Amino acid sequence: MTSSFPAPNRVPSFGFDDDTALAAALDALLDPTPDLLALGEPTHGEPALPTMRNRLFALLAERGFGSIALETDAVAALEVDAYVRGGTGTLDAVMASGFTHGFGELPANRELVAWMRAHNDTLPPARRLAFHGVDAPTEADLIPSPRPYLTHLHRYLFDHLDPAELPRDAATREQGGLDRLLGDDDRWSDRAALYDAAVSIGGSPEARALRVLTDDLMTALHTGAPRLVAATSPEDWHAAAVHGRSALGLLRIHAHAADPGRGPGERLSRLLGIRSALMAEHLHAVRARERHRGPTFVFAQNAHLLRHPARWAIPGMDVEWSGAGAIVAAVGVERCTVVAGSLGASSVNGLPAPAPSTFEGALERVAGGSALLPTSQVPRDGLHTRTDASGDRGYAPLSAENLDHADAVLHVATSPGAPLTTTAPPTDADLAARILRDLPGITHLRVGEDHEAAAHSMGDWFFSVDGARMPFATIVVHDTPGFDERSALHRPGVFRLNIGVGREEFEALFGTPPAELEQCRPDVSVLDRIVPHPAYGRQGWVAVLNPTDATLPEIDRLLALAHGRRSPQ
Repeated sequence: MTSSFPAPNRVPSFGFDDDTALAAALDALLDPTPDLLALGEPTHGEPALPTMRNRLFALLAERGFGSIALETDAVAALEVDAYVRGGTGTLDAVMASGFTHGFGELPANRELVAWMRAHNDTLPPARRLAFHGVDAPTEADLIPSPRPYLTHLHRYLFDHLDPAELPRDAATREQGGLDRLLGDDDRWSDRAALYDAAVSIGGSPEARALRVLTDDLMTALHTGAPRLVAATSPEDWHAAAVHGRSALGLLRIHAHAADPGRGPGERLSRLLGIRSALMAEHLHAVRARERHRGPTFVFAQNAHLLRHPARWAIPGMDVEWSGAGAIVAAVGVERCTVVAGSLGASSVNGLPAPAPSTFEGALERVAGGSALLPTSQVPRDGLHTRTDASGDRGYAPLSAENLDHADAVLHVATSPGAPLTTTAPPTDADLAARILRDLPGITHLRVGEDHEAAAHSMGDWFFSVDGARMPFATIVVHDTPGFDERSALHRPGVFRLNIGVGREEFEALFGTPPAELEQCRPDVSVLDRIVPHPAYGRQGWVAVLNPTDATLPEIDRLLALAHGRRSPQ
């Protein structure tokens, strides 16, 4: 059989300083131009993807995009939007209060806000770039009180509408009545309510009354829109709408937190789903406002934007929900292009360089580095999801499902300061992928259950130059009973790479010709050491058990030599 890994036909690659190839890849992606261009990231905190996001947004602004939306509280983001469009305040102040989830501390977000402000200063007000948040006003372990959001909406309506246009509920007639329903904010923000329905205030008569009241106030906001906009401004009306959506979303989350009939996994799935539904509402509202000004660029974690169900691996729980991207795609209101974010190595998150047999490793093999490319160009066969990210619980590696439900992938190979080599030794599959990646014209066979072979050959790899009868290299994972047992391949995870280097190279390596092998009988069970092959050393073969970064450069040289020996002259 021929290799299932693609030949290294490279697509345009770009580094951190090359905008030319990035612009070319972006132009291909924008044909046709979508209403929403959604870029995900596999984890928060790593600066590589947000830095690339900033570069992309600058290019998108040149191509007619008028706004950006981030995974941060939609209400808090109103302050950022006012600032970047020329409002008062300082950059320090807006970064401190205009972002949630701690995202105001990220240097890339500070750079984005500063750039938008400077860029907008060169444009007339109608053409200035807008900043939006699309997240709920929640944190990982906190569902806050709806008070500030509901109070803003309540005050806006009562300041600018006639009493006859407002809900008749007595609580709406004065702020004091609203405060009595809301009660003490500590009752809403009890962190135990996330895990214990009995602690949640969401099922109380007051909370139910507030949900009805908020819905009535939102109805008044829309029925009174002509009068309200005339009395204030479109910006003020939209700000009130953002506050109202957020208040209603919080009340829904609180209500479901109080539901006692759900197990932990189902409960958390439901809460995350309601958060995503609010994010989707915010996205639709952003597009309704920005439609006349151009497309919108959205940036959030992959789970929020990809079209398949989001999943969260938590011990003892099966957590699954539909992210905002899946909801928007199902409704089909907007033309949305989805780009999955992918990360190679990261010093911030402790990620080593990806193994060649992972999807991230395949991206680097296809692209030769960082790249923006259609998912149709990313191989699937023979690859697996990486498992070396134990230090970052928030990191979600690239999977086949991600690729199947995205239009493109943005892969950043190595963030600044990240380790350039993997810290985990490659598996036999990783090593096979490396051989197939680096050497041309290879036919390979991996012995499986569909082959007529002895049990001790199952899982072995054979690599031949196209047209050659004999292999130039093999990978074996079992001892051959009674013949080849000195490598002790019965040990868990131990495998052996065998390379036919020829008699001349053999003598250069070990100082003795293959015919005199009996004079040097090294321990061939030691890991990561190039030794004479225990059974075929006399034929000029060498071996190494479980090679690592220490021996891989020399192994690459020997593989190239063996490949050349078998190639047609």
